[in-house]
Amino acid sequence: METTVRNKQVILRDYVKGVPKQSDLMIVSNTLELKVKPGSSEVLVKNIYLSCDPYMGILMREPTPSTLALLDAFVPGKPIGGIGVSKVIDSDDPAFIKGDFVWGMVDWEEYSTIKMPMIFKIDVTINVPLSYYTGILGTLGLTAYAGFHEICSPKKGETVFVSAASGAIGQLVGQFAKLMGCYVVGSAGSTQKVDLLLNKFGFDDAFNYKEEPDFDSALKRCFPNGIDIYFENVGGKMLDAVLLNMNICGRIAVCGMISQYHLETRDIVNNLPNIMFKRIKMQGFLFMDFHDQLEKFYEFVHPLLKEGKLKYVEDIVNGLDNGPAALVGLYHGQNIGKQVLLVDAHMVL
Repeated sequence: METTVRNKQVILRDYVKGVPKQSDLMIVSNTLELKVKPGSSEVLVKNIYLSCDPYMGILMREPTPSTLALLDAFVPGKPIGGIGVSKVIDSDDPAFIKGDFVWGMVDWEEYSTIKMPMIFKIDVTINVPLSYYTGILGTLGLTAYAGFHEICSPKKGETVFVSAASGAIGQLVGQFAKLMGCYVVGSAGSTQKVDLLLNKFGFDDAFNYKEEPDFDSALKRCFPNGIDIYFENVGGKMLDAVLLNMNICGRIAVCGMISQYHLETRDIVNNLPNIMFKRIKMQGFLFMDFHDQLEKFYEFVHPLLKEGKLKYVEDIVNGLDNGPAALVGLYHGQNIGKQVLLVDAHMVL
């Protein structure tokens, strides 16, 4: 077996201003020894899948005190990082052995050496695609589950609105809400995505926000009796309109605000006083706030997948060279479902 390899990486050229472009990223390669040092507690993995997620664009910008509360920013001249699915090649950590399949934080490269592992072992006896651990069985699935069930405390018969509803998290939240017996509406950015919400994921109603000149009117049409729960992925003008249509003691789980991430001057939200007037609970959160509920989440979601009660759509792009285009495409709505990068097709079970 060869002891050294060329390790291809996706590097951040410099801090990004505005919407990320493919030119902000470059592909390089270097030499890597396929061994870890004894006593290092390191784990060497071969990356199979990498997750493309909206928050990664925030980490490409020059860090601020606010963004550092999320995660450390990427470093110009070094690989970007995110959630990956990988196979252990060598390990000095007794919790992981050669041949294990794992998911967790890795750099965007063919091989990653992980220190102080932020990775979880995959039970390969569970009959699901490995790519699911970049989404529905990874941090995004836990995010959807905890944000909806723990923060929103849903009740049967309540009305639920999900923005960016065809994305990796939105598609799950909508289905969780339907399983609870809620009335669910989603917004998305194309006719194809709206069709997906209605005919694949079982939403009660949906609209293309790009075709709605007035979000307030669209929400009043879909929710004549108001909104009990809003799962927020967009921010800006959509949030402003939602606040006008929330019911008393409504709940808003703030998972993302993708419309605002790359603006130099962010949209003004005028209707914030409604939070007080209507006694609305509005809470931001991150998946790591609920990492201790991962097993509870698996107990919830595994049977639903096995019984076919959850639908999940992925948009898989092949090859690390295509990683910059796949990631940047997120910010232009080019993906349909969860965007995943397949690094090495030969490693797929």
